[in-house]
Amino acid sequence: METGVILKVENLNVELEGEKILENLSFEVGEGEVLTVLGPNGAGKTVLLKTLLGLFPFTGKISWQPGFRISYVPQRMPFAKDVPLSVKEFFELKKASVETIKEVLVSVGLKEEILKKKIGDLSSGQFQRVLIGWALVSNPQVLLFDEPTTGVDIGGQESIYNLLGKLKSERGLTIILVTHDLSIVYRLATNCLCLNKEMLCYSIPTELTPERLSQLYGGEIKLFQHNHE
Repeated sequence: METGVILKVENLNVELEGEKILENLSFEVGEGEVLTVLGPNGAGKTVLLKTLLGLFPFTGKISWQPGFRISYVPQRMPFAKDVPLSVKEFFELKKASVETIKEVLVSVGLKEEILKKKIGDLSSGQFQRVLIGWALVSNPQVLLFDEPTTGVDIGGQESIYNLLGKLKSERGLTIILVTHDLSIVYRLATNCLCLNKEMLCYSIPTELTPERLSQLYGGEIKLFQHNHE
């Protein structure tokens, strides 16, 4: 594998229960980059992440740089909020030390007092930060995020994305991020993968023209620039 390339995907195909989910995908991710994956519902985005983790059968080639630690934050974990565990007990399932847990909580912007709370009593934003902290406990070099702000209010969404940018900067993380938020794409992404079962584009964010987005999502797309304070 080329120097600096963490992940290389070549001619990836995934078929589940007789249905083609992903067709002939080829792309690569360099160390420290942020790859955003865009596409409509049912485009195969979540399947792509799970396939990269080895959870689905495929044809083609997926090559990870040997020795790199990878963590995954799923789109939803509704069952977790029904588990009668405190945040501290939830982290201890990973056999993390108290010192590691406290360090991770600080890095995701949570106070130590939250350890006493039940998982089911957390707000959606707090729960998402706990899941990100859970992923960080193993000190990964690569993080895969599947729409990390699903179910989080607008203000919380902004703070979660700010957190991702902070973690990337502080920890030198490589990130693969599924999102529908174009403002985040333009702010954080190194490259973009436009996906609707097959790859419609693989480019830098500035090449995401309204025409390309219209092809991806269907209908007319208008882009408006706005600044985040």
